[in-house]
Amino acid sequence: MFSGLSAFPLTPMNDECIDEAAFSRLVERLVNAGVDSICALGSTGNYAYLTVSERVRITELSVRLAGSIPVLIGIGALRTRDVLELAHAAQEAGACGVLLAPVSYQALADDEVFDLYKVVTQSISIPLVVYDNPVTTHFEFSDQLLGQIAELPNVASIKIPGLPTKPEEARARIRQLRSQIPDHVTVGVSGDIFGATGLNAGCEAWYSVIGGLFPQIALNITRAAQEGRNDDALRLSEGLEPLWGLFHRYGSLRVVAAAAEALGLVNSPSLPLPLRAITGEDRQRLNAMIDELGLR
Repeated sequence: MFSGLSAFPLTPMNDECIDEAAFSRLVERLVNAGVDSICALGSTGNYAYLTVSERVRITELSVRLAGSIPVLIGIGALRTRDVLELAHAAQEAGACGVLLAPVSYQALADDEVFDLYKVVTQSISIPLVVYDNPVTTHFEFSDQLLGQIAELPNVASIKIPGLPTKPEEARARIRQLRSQIPDHVTVGVSGDIFGATGLNAGCEAWYSVIGGLFPQIALNITRAAQEGRNDDALRLSEGLEPLWGLFHRYGSLRVVAAAAEALGLVNSPSLPLPLRAITGEDRQRLNAMIDELGLR
């Protein structure tokens, strides 16, 4: 299950509550498309803005709606106590794995991060994905630390934040990381602009934001790479350059929220204040782009 397309859906909400009906529509869209796995409560899932009880509710809803599709649940939190509560809730709900980022307010040291993963992996029996996302966590993993964590029980995959754009440099980066981790631990690329490059370079998985809203184009890219049609994967990704430009300017969450609203899948607003989906001329461009690229 730690290969192929892992789709990260938005958790639509307003300042009062989660929009469970809209979330259900998003997950059903992924199920109908046949994604390889669904990861709820990643960064696109607004996990940092939800209470523990809200996150448990989304966990239960995700597992129920996904049916036979494996579900991963993001469990990152400021305190290890809360991480453990979320991990146990995911396990009890029937999730197939958990995704853990080293969330912090005070900057974390390497030994603190290692101890976090050690405590969590020893307390669960389902697989864990290491979430390396320095843009949001402000913590940068070294390959040495990733290697140490990958040796812990139940670690199944590492979600890396991006790759060099040149194919040979990307392959070299993956080879370097693989030299530090056990063979059974897969490597998954995130940062959607790097999706095709990462899969072509040997990543087994694509942990994808657009997969959570536009699963068909993300599946097309994934299958092309998996079948060795590297040029086709890159061509499909390059066709999304206007979208990547908006991601770079605003961050993927604000863009995906605006796109989900434009598709009528979620109500507006769909993000918790102070976050806001993109507006103005760029939102109009996004709406036109969705039509031009056939993403509806």
